[in-house]
Amino acid sequence: MELITHLIDIVLHLDKFLPQLVAEYGNLIYVILFLIIFCETGLVVAPFLPGDSLLFVAGGVAAAGGMDITVLSCSLFVAAVLGDNVNYWIGRTFGHRVFKWEQSRFFNRAAFDKTHSYFEHHGGKTIIIARFMPLIRTFSPFVAGVAEMSYRRFLPLDILGGALWIFSLTLLGYFFMQVPLIRNNLSLFVILIVVVSLLPACIAWLRSRSAKVRA
Repeated sequence: MELITHLIDIVLHLDKFLPQLVAEYGNLIYVILFLIIFCETGLVVAPFLPGDSLLFVAGGVAAAGGMDITVLSCSLFVAAVLGDNVNYWIGRTFGHRVFKWEQSRFFNRAAFDKTHSYFEHHGGKTIIIARFMPLIRTFSPFVAGVAEMSYRRFLPLDILGGALWIFSLTLLGYFFMQVPLIRNNLSLFVILIVVVSLLPACIAWLRSRSAKVRA
C-alpha cells in the first residue's frame, strides 16, 4: 500500500521529481525515461507506470533547458515502438497462456478483458487510439499478438500511433510550459491530464455496466 501511495505521489508531482532526476543524473535521464516508456508499453505487468503525464512534463522540463527536446522526443518514440513490438510478440508467442492467469497478482486480467473487447469492436484503429488510453495502451499490442493480428498491418499502425502519442504530448509540454499560467500550476495540469486520459476507459466501463443492468 505504501508503494502504491508513493507511485501516485510521483505521478501527481512529476513536475518536482523529474527536474530532480535531471539534476542528479544528467544525460542518463534519457536512458531512464526510455526505460520507463519501454516498460509501460512493452510489459503487461507495468501499466501503472506514468505515460501521458510523463511525456507532457518531460517536454516542459526540456523547455526549461533541462533536456534537448529533439533527443527526448526521438528516443521516447523509439522506446514506445520497441515496447509495443516486444509486447506484440510476447502476446503472439505466449498469449494462449494468459487465460490461466486468473489469480496472478502481477497481471490485470480485468484490464486485459476490457482491451480484448475494445479490440474486437474497433479493430486495427485500436492500436492508434489506445496510445492515449492508460491500461489499454499497455494491453493493446499484447492483445493484437494474442489475436494473431498480421504483423504487416500492426507495424505501420503502431509506428503512426507511437509518433502521434510521443510527439504531440512532448511538444505540447514544451510549448505550454512557456505559458506562465501553466508553468506556475503544472501540478494541476498533470492531474488534469491523468483524469482526461482515464475518461475513455471510465466511460467504456459505465456503458458496459449499464448494458449489463439493462440485460
